[in-house]
Amino acid sequence: MLEVRLDITRLPGIVRELAPDTGDLVSRIYSWYVEPGNLVFPDAMQAWVREKYGDIERQQIVRVTNDRTGESTLFNSVRARRPVLTPRAGETRDLEALAEGGPFADPLNETPADTFGRIDGDHWITASNIARYDYLHAVIIAKEKNPYVVTEPQVADMVSVAVRWCQEAHRADSRAIYPFIVWNYLWRAGASIVHNHAQVLLTHRPYAAPARLEQAREEYRCRYGCEYYDDLFSAHVAIGLGLAYRGARVMAYLTPRKEHEVAIITESPHDIAPALAKVLACYRNMGVQSYNAAVYMPPLGEEGHYVTWVVDRGDLHSRTSDIGGMELYAGTPVVTSDPFRLMEHLTAVMLP
Repeated sequence: MLEVRLDITRLPGIVRELAPDTGDLVSRIYSWYVEPGNLVFPDAMQAWVREKYGDIERQQIVRVTNDRTGESTLFNSVRARRPVLTPRAGETRDLEALAEGGPFADPLNETPADTFGRIDGDHWITASNIARYDYLHAVIIAKEKNPYVVTEPQVADMVSVAVRWCQEAHRADSRAIYPFIVWNYLWRAGASIVHNHAQVLLTHRPYAAPARLEQAREEYRCRYGCEYYDDLFSAHVAIGLGLAYRGARVMAYLTPRKEHEVAIITESPHDIAPALAKVLACYRNMGVQSYNAAVYMPPLGEEGHYVTWVVDRGDLHSRTSDIGGMELYAGTPVVTSDPFRLMEHLTAVMLP
């Protein structure tokens, strides 16, 4: 029997074929529509369009909405078919050369420290951020000059340094209990310095996005008597977009903010690194050149879930921004990648 390759346009049929209870679980969280988008090409364009894209006068537009969180994403099957470009070898060498300069190459002498000092790990060291996002804000600087961080020890040390910094920052200001880690890799992701670095913040008031997610989680528990994260992962597994890996639950996220978004859920910070390192290795295999990552963490001293997000930010040489008015004001990203293709790549590195 010929195996049908799954893609986002088949989502309604995939859910219909699930067992009733499982289908109801997916539909409890997600809704969607698939609608045709029709267009007419002038004769002068016909040959070029067919050579580049094939028959695209009728395009299938898919919109998926997480009804619990309000997240919504638009997919176009034509855009999802486009090939992923891999970086050229020369680009890697250029990045390594650029990373050797600047203040992060010598952080002890060229970056400020926090009033309570620095956190010094095996692979990373902290500096106080000169241009702060918030009142407790540190930069976590990679000691290696190679801009690519994909090994588990490197990722584990970054998370460990961030957690230790939060503990020290809390001792300096006991009001601050809400931690947040963000990792902007290269300029497409908003980094102003090429040398690899992440950032960690601690505040007395949670940031809006993790707070909204916690509110949705609590509303879900009150309404259904279930843990939202458990059901979210089960829904992804049911449709072929989730897998478990060494204490982490990994999803090719069904309503991504932008390209190739992955969500990782763990119940300990120690379980983040194995899965996140594999995701970054997967990204590199796919030719992803720039990414944002963030970790939503429970308040200090409390147990809870650690939710790690990773998203592709596009070609380093592209002059086109990857976000526009739809993302900024409609709250509905337009995404070119298909989560089912992403899941194939994740499965290849995590379940060889």
